[in-house]
Amino acid sequence: MTQVLTDSRPIRLKGRSFLALALTPELPLADWLARLDDLAARSAGFFLRRPVVLDVDGLDIDRNQLRELVEQLGSRNVRVMGIEGARPSMLAADLPPAMADGRPASDFEAPEKAEAEEGGAAVPVVPAASAEPGRAVPSLVVTQPVRSGQSLIFPEGDVTIVGSVASGAEIVAGGSIHIYGTLRGRAMAGTMGNASARIFCRKLEAELIAIDGYYKTAEDMEPDLRGRAVQIWLDGETIAAGTLG
Repeated sequence: MTQVLTDSRPIRLKGRSFLALALTPELPLADWLARLDDLAARSAGFFLRRPVVLDVDGLDIDRNQLRELVEQLGSRNVRVMGIEGARPSMLAADLPPAMADGRPASDFEAPEKAEAEEGGAAVPVVPAASAEPGRAVPSLVVTQPVRSGQSLIFPEGDVTIVGSVASGAEIVAGGSIHIYGTLRGRAMAGTMGNASARIFCRKLEAELIAIDGYYKTAEDMEPDLRGRAVQIWLDGETIAAGTLG
């Protein structure tokens, strides 16, 4: 018995995949950082506790410029967990590690209003179908309201909310989003490159809507659609919306 208890055991290593926010800087970097500051001003703390990958593929900068960019992002509470698309000469031991083979996903953009600082609790969800070949696109059904500070992320398919989405909450879906209540928070559909995804809600009061990386904040939405039942879709590179019923 003593031998069993004192034998060393191998370290258990397990794989995980996570949905990360990907930032793609543009030159000149000063202008890009200014635009980032403008977005952050409308959403204090939006980047807190979010995994961020810096995509520098095709960006003509050297190691020192990359290091300064990471430091600039850190000063803005943007914690870079990895760098994608960097040439070997750009990387160093004091920089985040190189990452590769990330699946395409849309950018998360900052909403108009500051979101809650406290971490959101997990939202109970019920799988409506599994992601097996030959079966229907998987979906999630949430049978209660999504409260402020909560995040529901389901990149595999559609999300249906039987209730409302509070201000400061967010729904992120690889497919379409159906909300049988008021949408006051953020809804981001088609986040895995699905340009045909749509957003449906019974009452539009959203902070932000996005489809396949194209987004609109509250101040960009048509005033006559506020408070109405709407569907939202992507027309080329433009967010379009129309009333339901």
